[in-house]
Amino acid sequence: MPGFSIPAAEHSTVTAWGREHEVDAYRKHAASVSVGLVAVVSDSYDVLAACRHIWGDALKPDVLARDGTLVVRPDSGDPPTVVVQVLNILGDAFGSSVNVKGYRVLDPHVRVIQGDGIDRAMLTKIIDAMRANRWSADNIAFGSGGGLLQKLNRDTCRYAFKCSSVTVGGIERDVFKQPATDRGKSSKKGRLKLILSGGHYATVRDSSDDPEPDVLNEVFLNGELRNRQSWESVCRRAALTT
Repeated sequence: MPGFSIPAAEHSTVTAWGREHEVDAYRKHAASVSVGLVAVVSDSYDVLAACRHIWGDALKPDVLARDGTLVVRPDSGDPPTVVVQVLNILGDAFGSSVNVKGYRVLDPHVRVIQGDGIDRAMLTKIIDAMRANRWSADNIAFGSGGGLLQKLNRDTCRYAFKCSSVTVGGIERDVFKQPATDRGKSSKKGRLKLILSGGHYATVRDSSDDPEPDVLNEVFLNGELRNRQSWESVCRRAALTT
């Protein structure tokens, strides 16, 4: 089956606005897709506060005015705990109905998607937690990548690429995420470089008064591939370092 997706925000499209403009980022994303489904990752700083004060208060009229469904995405913390907390907050803000089986279903303008930490075992734990709190499975969708495979993935070493700097109106701005539900997912901020010091690599801020050279080679800039390499050369280099 080919991959597909609904319109969705990701962390840097939120954090590039800065923490003080989180509400503006969410408003922009929700308004950019006026009809149908739109997903917005909401844990860049504090997913519970975002659900309670932004989606459930400041932007509640915007959400209810949409001809479609806002899908709130928590992306850190203990999934069963956080999913139930998010459902409870959204339920208090937007209301819910009770289906024929006696489980609560959120107002159709809002739903939840959980994509962090998902595998077959975690799916069961989340649904069990929802059932214990009388929430219907109709409220949630799931996304999964490496968790469906052998579980040797970026989370094994807590490793990921994230946007760290953006220039807006000629002014450079740090970009970072700092989830309240998992401080281990905080990302590095500012313009960065990779240095080799004492036989070890380290990612540090790039500043004009730092003499250490950046050992990374530029390969992609503004949509242009600057340093094309063959698959065979990548394999040979990998074999030398394993």
